[in-house]
Amino acid sequence: MVDVYHGVSVHDPYRWLEDVESQTTAQWVALQNERTRQALDARPDRGLWHERLVALMGQPVVLSAKVRGNRLFVVERGAGAEQYSLVLRSATLRDVEPRVLVDPARGTIDAATALDWFEPSSDGRLVAYGTSDAGSEHSTLAVLNVDAGTHLVDSIPNTRAASVAWLADSSGFYYTAYPADDQYNRRVLFHLLGSDPADDVVIWSDAAAPQSWPDVQISPDGRYVLVVVSVGWARVDGFLLDRHADSWATVVSGVDATNGFAFMGDQLLIATTLDASRGRVSLAPLATPGTDHWRTVVPEGAGVISHAVACAGEILVVVTERAIDRLERWRPDGSFVGPAADFGVVSIAGLANDSAATGAFITVAGFGEPASLYRCCAVDGTVRWVPVGPPDSTLPELAVHKVSYPSLDGTSIGLFVIHRADVVPSSDTPTILNGYGGFAISETPVWSPTIAAWCAQGGLYAIAGLRGGLEEGEPWHHAGRRALKQNVFDDFHTAADWLVASGRTSRDRLAIAGGSNGGLLVGAALTQRPDLCRAVWCAVPLLDMVRFPQFLIAQLWTDEYGDPQVAEEFGWLHAYSPYHHVAEGERYPAVLLTTAEADTRVDPLHARKMAAMLQWAASDQNERPILLTQQDRAGHGVGKPASKRAAEAADVLAFFSWQLGGPS
Repeated sequence: MVDVYHGVSVHDPYRWLEDVESQTTAQWVALQNERTRQALDARPDRGLWHERLVALMGQPVVLSAKVRGNRLFVVERGAGAEQYSLVLRSATLRDVEPRVLVDPARGTIDAATALDWFEPSSDGRLVAYGTSDAGSEHSTLAVLNVDAGTHLVDSIPNTRAASVAWLADSSGFYYTAYPADDQYNRRVLFHLLGSDPADDVVIWSDAAAPQSWPDVQISPDGRYVLVVVSVGWARVDGFLLDRHADSWATVVSGVDATNGFAFMGDQLLIATTLDASRGRVSLAPLATPGTDHWRTVVPEGAGVISHAVACAGEILVVVTERAIDRLERWRPDGSFVGPAADFGVVSIAGLANDSAATGAFITVAGFGEPASLYRCCAVDGTVRWVPVGPPDSTLPELAVHKVSYPSLDGTSIGLFVIHRADVVPSSDTPTILNGYGGFAISETPVWSPTIAAWCAQGGLYAIAGLRGGLEEGEPWHHAGRRALKQNVFDDFHTAADWLVASGRTSRDRLAIAGGSNGGLLVGAALTQRPDLCRAVWCAVPLLDMVRFPQFLIAQLWTDEYGDPQVAEEFGWLHAYSPYHHVAEGERYPAVLLTTAEADTRVDPLHARKMAAMLQWAASDQNERPILLTQQDRAGHGVGKPASKRAAEAADVLAFFSWQLGGPS
């Protein structure tokens, strides 16, 4: 198959693998899965890896939390549980027995039903939530009466990643949903409890493009409704509805700046990159919320401001510096109160607060232990841990170092280097290098059973803070997107080179790993620098960058990557598209590609086509195999049961220890 784009002939010999309905494709996938299973099940240490990972993934862990008065709603996975559940706890930290409200895996055959999102009413009596099956993320909204433990009749489909804003009296809510059989054109509607969702009124659908992504918030008194619209990945607009006057006001629109909003009394609290590439925090009157009325209360500083909420008359701000988060306290008059707490080398995954509360809840994650929940009291700055399960004393003690190295153009790039505390890295140390580099996502500390298992056995794990992320603010993001995407790949290549040159590992003891946009990253690395490492894990990847917008929700990403229908942007994409740069006879690293049949973000066709191309082209496949596995009843990763996560991670670590010669 040959297509012509803007005068350029583009070969696509494995186009037939795009057809998921084809019996030929199904047979090919079945053979690939069988071949991979034979190879990995034969590894003598796979069972040991699996045993370790099951134990680590069995640790209690918190995902997110929201507080309503004295009620704390927590998404957490209990010890040994397959899925995250929604649990009700006491926001006052009194000795109240937690109660499971929603356990999506209960009563299912394979625990593949997942909780996607939730939103409690302002009084905490009701909670709207979405579940989906087999990793599809195609949520159906349900409403639970918290006290009675019973469901209301309300059920709304097409609520993928829904945003919900309850009226103050809990009689109804604003929410986002998609038209039936449409992956774009997300809208904001209003639903009155007990009514037919088919009669719900659309209150906002004025999108700049079909790919625009609106969310919705409401002021505590229910008067103001805020629609927050992501237009691509570098612009967030805001529109405010005064329900009393039935009139709309523009908060900000048409400006390349990211903005996060929260209500604070009669003002709007705004964390913005407008005129501040690393972020600032402003206040604006709800009566006149436009940018001319924004007043800076937290100025731009050395760190990157990622999030701000109002709490007991103060402003709590999450600041990221060198990919490490800290929490600060500020007053609305712009005076700095001080740091809220020193958690060390961590990421702060979220801030949950209630307008009437004196404290906020924060989810704190680090490399050394599962994410936990803390309550920060804004009045005196005290911090208390909210226990979600018994601590585990068997977790390995890890040493975490933050270092820097120069990229190809001299830009300094941050790198986390993680290993067991008693390990001294050398050229003989088996090492995994990971990165992402896109969509303004920072690579901050995170709990990972895979990292913990690898390091516990004496391996080293490194994570590079590549351009395209948000580690150094919005300019860092822009320096790794669209026409400048090659900077991301160069940053990653030089990270591998630096690890080898500094004596922490060697080429034959080095593996690279990445998923989704990170799968594109390692796909580019193995085609641009086949000499870079010995083994590659490429998970749920984008790899055909010429045809990617034609599948699933990928038109959302043309703002980040470019659009192949535009001649100049096609040039950027075709220049690095991994699928189109596989060279016959090249000695590639060993490659494990993993994908899932129900992935509704990145189509599995990318992994299938790349596996076929590499298997055709690569030399030395006896020593450096090209393997593919496509999981059934699983998606991009969200909602995957813990047992499937453990099985996949065991495959990956067995593959790496096989190719690198340890650890095991």
